[in-house]
Amino acid sequence: MTRLLTSNWTAAICGAVVYLICMVFFWKTPVIPIDGSAADAAAIARVQTGPSWEFTNPEADQLVAELKSERAAVKKREQELDELAKRLAVEQTEVNQATQSVHQLQLDFDKNVVRIKDEETVNLKKLAKVYSDMSPESAAKVFTEMEDQAVVKIMVFMKDTETAAILEALAKNGQPEARRVAGLSESLRLASYHTPAKK
Repeated sequence: MTRLLTSNWTAAICGAVVYLICMVFFWKTPVIPIDGSAADAAAIARVQTGPSWEFTNPEADQLVAELKSERAAVKKREQELDELAKRLAVEQTEVNQATQSVHQLQLDFDKNVVRIKDEETVNLKKLAKVYSDMSPESAAKVFTEMEDQAVVKIMVFMKDTETAAILEALAKNGQPEARRVAGLSESLRLASYHTPAKK
């Protein structure tokens, strides 16, 4: 008998019996606090009717719902930012095009407008005096070899009658020179220094 009481099998059987007796006496069904909501009623019904792994926690459900709403808000914000980025790209393109147009207009304007610097005036007045003393035909021959901008700078400091005679002599040299005279006239009109030199 002593051998039976000291065997390992006897101890295991006694332990299992004690475990089952304790479980029967101390087992309690989990109590869910009730605040009268439909979610609580559904949770109680699941606990009473279903297995324990189907138990749901209202706080966890609320947390999941909040996370879903935050995720939807983030997605909406991303879409708004994408649309804003697209609009900004379109507006940036328009601004670039407008800037290029203004720059091109400025270049065209600068090309057509002859600006005379203060340090040039003394030499230009001297040249204007020299070409004024020449015959219009001789001055026209010299001007055919010069650039239009230089011719305009010199003519600005000549009297209107002297300029007219030289332009007339240039125009008599054919159609290309007549076109050049028209361009020179336009440049004279737009020149930024209009004070003629006095003799």
